[in-house]
Amino acid sequence: MNESTRLEYSACASLGALGMQFQQLKVWTIVKEHVRLKQKVRHHDPLDKLLDGFISILAGGNGLVEINTRVRPDHALQMAFGRQGCAEQSTVSRTVNACTAENVSQMRTALTAILRLHGQSYCHDYEQRWQVLDVDLTGMPAGRQGEGVTTGYFPNEKNRRGRQLGRVLATLYDEIIVDRLYEGKRVLHRSLQELLLIAEDVLELAENKRAATIVRVDAGGGEDADIDWLLQRHYWVLAKAKSWRRAHKLATSVMEWHLDPKVPEREVGWVTAPHVYETATRQLAVRHRKKNGKWSYHVLVFNLTDAMLYWLADRPVPQAPHAGEVLLTALHAYDRRGGGVETQNRGDKQGLGLSHRNKHAFAAQEMLVLLGQLAHDVVVWTRNRLAQANPRLRRYGIQRTVRDALHIDGRVAITPAGIVEQVILNDRHPLASAFQSAYSQ
Repeated sequence: MNESTRLEYSACASLGALGMQFQQLKVWTIVKEHVRLKQKVRHHDPLDKLLDGFISILAGGNGLVEINTRVRPDHALQMAFGRQGCAEQSTVSRTVNACTAENVSQMRTALTAILRLHGQSYCHDYEQRWQVLDVDLTGMPAGRQGEGVTTGYFPNEKNRRGRQLGRVLATLYDEIIVDRLYEGKRVLHRSLQELLLIAEDVLELAENKRAATIVRVDAGGGEDADIDWLLQRHYWVLAKAKSWRRAHKLATSVMEWHLDPKVPEREVGWVTAPHVYETATRQLAVRHRKKNGKWSYHVLVFNLTDAMLYWLADRPVPQAPHAGEVLLTALHAYDRRGGGVETQNRGDKQGLGLSHRNKHAFAAQEMLVLLGQLAHDVVVWTRNRLAQANPRLRRYGIQRTVRDALHIDGRVAITPAGIVEQVILNDRHPLASAFQSAYSQ
């Protein structure tokens, strides 16, 4: 550091270190190569304003209004991301409002290019282990007047209105492959095939790669037609069947019920007269004791081998597993879906404010969703890099990574030319050493 270099304080100096890496990897350069926003330029380019919104998301902002309190006062943070200033939140909001369906398509193309360049899921070795894709739909509550806002299914919120977010997650890597916004009444069985076809395009899943990919879905994607479609495309499938009436009927063929040691009020058993699908499957009946003392039933459908089930459940394969062990392993392999896509949905809503930024225009809301998708993957890549220096950080979710790892205060050294030269973190912060080790390489 020479004498002309100045030091500026930043409450998010660690995020500034990420910003420097973000520039070196030319992530936003890829966005600029693909996205063309037609808007008059006065003080800030439209894509620079989108970048300000993106930085605000990484800084933990729930709404675009927080740009004024999280990004604009932090000049050092702006410069770490290559910005010489920051647009006022209202102008950023107007830029988002001006986004069109064409701009959304352009942003999706950019995100695909970024994932293929930097994502681990795209480089997955299909000969060494299976790829795991979790598909889900999660509610995005919104005001009544927004485009695509309708009544729909929103957990624990009766008569709530909003939109739905369809998502495909590469579970081994916590990377989002597809985020697609739908109207509030959309259900998963109407979206599953579309979402997976998009994922196939992003990951370039030819038939040989699909034959090494496990797709896991809940009952929303458990229609017969969807399961048959997955089997026809040579996926390995672990799904919960949709029909509760059929589940009750199939459960009557169970010869022996086994108590689940993890959930005492739950029992499982093999279906001995299974429903016939496109190719052979095994089917597992699950019953759960309700508060009124009656049983509720559902059925898991899968074509995975025993070895695959043990691998997916993260358990060693016994030399001679008995039927009871295998069926419990299958059940717990499905349960791990809750630690995959459902955990990431919750983490994005809590850590990245995914469900707090609402726009009237559908295209504008989609653009915010895609900025959130990029933020999610950038946070995951940052966490993985930090975990190389401190392995316990691998257990950090999105919320904790944003809250703790990206909010280490410190000072940023800036040259007279406006270049960030160095980031000096508060050495009293417990995660500062991990950042220093990871980003000084």
